[in-house]
Amino acid sequence: MSFDTFVVVDWSGASKPSPAKPSKDAIWIGIAREGGVEASYHRTRADATDTLATLFETERSTGRRVLAGFDFPFAYPKGFAEALTGTSEPLRLWQALAQRIEDAPDNANNRFQVAAELNDLFPGIGPFWGCPDTFGDPRLPKRGTQRDGHGMLERRKCDATPGAQTVWKLFTTGSVGSQALLGIPRLLALRERFGADLSVRPFEQQDTPITLVELFPSLIAHTVAALAEPDEIKDRAQVRILAGALRALDPQRLDAMTREGHPEEGWILGLGHEEALIRAAHRAIPQPCEAPMRSDPDSPLLPPRLRDDCFAMPQGVSWVPVDEALAKLRAALNPVTGTTTIATARAAGRVLAADVAARRSNPPMPNSAVDGYGFAHAATDSGVQRLPLVAGRAAAGQPYPDAVPAGHAVRILTGAILPEGVDTVVLEEDTNTNGTTVVFDGPIKPRANTRKAGEDMAAGELALAKGRHLRAPDLALASALGIAELPVHRPLRVGVLSTGDEIIAAPQLRAAPHQIWDANRPMLLSLAQGWHYEPVDLGHVGDDAEEIAERLHEGAREADVILTSGGASAGDEDHVSALLRARGTLSSWRIALKPGRPLALAMWEGVPVFGLPGNPVAALVCALVFARPALSLLSGAGWTEPQGFTVPAAFEKRKKPGRREYLRARLNEAGAAEVFGSEGSGRISGLSWAQGLVELPDGALEVTPGTPVRYIPYASFGLV
Repeated sequence: MSFDTFVVVDWSGASKPSPAKPSKDAIWIGIAREGGVEASYHRTRADATDTLATLFETERSTGRRVLAGFDFPFAYPKGFAEALTGTSEPLRLWQALAQRIEDAPDNANNRFQVAAELNDLFPGIGPFWGCPDTFGDPRLPKRGTQRDGHGMLERRKCDATPGAQTVWKLFTTGSVGSQALLGIPRLLALRERFGADLSVRPFEQQDTPITLVELFPSLIAHTVAALAEPDEIKDRAQVRILAGALRALDPQRLDAMTREGHPEEGWILGLGHEEALIRAAHRAIPQPCEAPMRSDPDSPLLPPRLRDDCFAMPQGVSWVPVDEALAKLRAALNPVTGTTTIATARAAGRVLAADVAARRSNPPMPNSAVDGYGFAHAATDSGVQRLPLVAGRAAAGQPYPDAVPAGHAVRILTGAILPEGVDTVVLEEDTNTNGTTVVFDGPIKPRANTRKAGEDMAAGELALAKGRHLRAPDLALASALGIAELPVHRPLRVGVLSTGDEIIAAPQLRAAPHQIWDANRPMLLSLAQGWHYEPVDLGHVGDDAEEIAERLHEGAREADVILTSGGASAGDEDHVSALLRARGTLSSWRIALKPGRPLALAMWEGVPVFGLPGNPVAALVCALVFARPALSLLSGAGWTEPQGFTVPAAFEKRKKPGRREYLRARLNEAGAAEVFGSEGSGRISGLSWAQGLVELPDGALEVTPGTPVRYIPYASFGLV
């Protein structure tokens, strides 16, 4: 679904009309349409609601779809709706709040009284807090620290974003709680007025002429500051710039963003997509001359962009050896993904953006490695040992509360903290007991069957290094060390575009004898996904320069790097390289490589483009050899090199000097490398038959059965 009109509302919880002269902390409405972006000032909530209703009516009557965002919470932390209404449905909560709130045309309202009465429904004090001195009701404390025992979560998951305030706060700076109590009833009135033509996302997923969403302009606060007009009121700048940014976003991506979120707690539109919002704002809003360009410290942090000439080769360079090309590529690139912090449990496959140290030692205390009996080693000797048992036992999670006297023993289970007076444990199978005494043969080695504190890892020690692709074992380690959140790079977005008049986009479509079905695009998209990147399918276009340019424009908006296949050489129909040369910044690398000599490397609107050969065999080889390490570096994980090993050849070949060759290969039962029967670059079946590649060096080589060759399994390229 796409939208035509974009509305951003900066709401107010004021108790009286705002000043006649436009000012901050009032209601501002920004509207972005084809004709541009405008902003209006409103002194009361009633006036703003009437303005919005009129706008919605006008747009609906002309068939234009409206996306309207409001800067207050649409929902409360999990559990509140059910406590108030008996159901977790947030829109039922809207009705319950609207039945209680009184909001006059002059902004006079009863929000503090309503909050105090809502607090009566919970034990202890709270959850709502904050009120003026004149309110004097003990049920509504003035400070959040005066609350206790109310049982509600303090924040929704989306409120963890920097700068977001808790919805329970009703007074002074950042009192979004008052805005929500007074805003939700107004939204419910609009919902009832427009009926089935209005939906509230993410709670309702149907497509409607009017869609309401929750916003938080501070997601791009520094971008707003950079793009604001001189002396512009901050609230006006926020609605104007954010409305323009929403209009500049890709329609499909924006629609998907509106559907994200928790079914009870809702979501802040754009959370997790800050970089896209920032770029969209810069595209939509002209940079004021009076405001010099500044870096945007919004989360996620934007990394340095690549230089437009980063792929340029020195003049006079013709054929480039593989190792030289890889070194040049490595030197030209840097990470292009922003960083953010996410819960450890959700970090699998992400790239760690900073070193992470152990929060505490693992194990935190000395403990037993076995089930048995613990004692002080100094009280034992050789021969038969008889130690009286103390009452009770030590178990994992149930420590023995007292010291164990010298010469005594205590029953202890695996993982239990060693009680005071215990430094050694004897294995249960090596003992006998009558319940009051334990007997075993000595001597027992000091500290036998015990684990030292920090034996696995000490507090402050480097646990996970920057650039690591996080796996399940890494998450286990971080969790064991008490690390609840991890700094990570945003997943690299890899756009894939295939070109060529001879290509048919999908196998379910009919292909004439002179046409072939697209093999490269599903292959490259699968590679991107398997490498833990976010694949962006840019589809297939024929040999039409304007259509290719449009897809590259789309790719520059939606992806961090673009892989194209076909048209990368210098023939009459090689439109990709011709277009990149004419409108982008192209460097055509002729790699001394078989298969896959032409490799077009370019920048298109600040986004790197890898023009791969159209032949699937050459496309895969170039993707594994060049794209894989390059994308890894761009993602923040650093440069990767495949690990190969030497095996005997199970084939014959006489190789000429001048080019490095990669042969589709697999190991036979004897551990020797056999190669596919044909080296033809059109034999796609060989890619599926193979389990790796044999790499033959640049120089001349005669291979006979038994000759040592380098075999690189697919898995070493991250292809599993």
